[in-house]
Amino acid sequence: MTEPLAKPKIFVGGVGDLAKIVMAQEGARDMPGGRAALEHELADCLWSVLVLAHRYDVNLDVAFLHTMDELAHSISARGRCDLGPA
Repeated sequence: MTEPLAKPKIFVGGVGDLAKIVMAQEGARDMPGGRAALEHELADCLWSVLVLAHRYDVNLDVAFLHTMDELAHSISARGRCDLGPA
């Protein structure tokens, strides 16, 4: 039987890998793989989020829209309106 926290542990490792790749993309560290590694880790983390949402019966459509509303309100309250790329 799979350890109960195996998937969350895998997700945390994937997010750590993604953070390293993003740092490399920003020039803060050297890491092989470039764009292909970034694409792979983003897809891997997305898969993990979908698995966890299913496991814990989270409606991601509802949760995402609610969270984006909260973020938009928080950002506009601080006077920031540009949500686009840097």
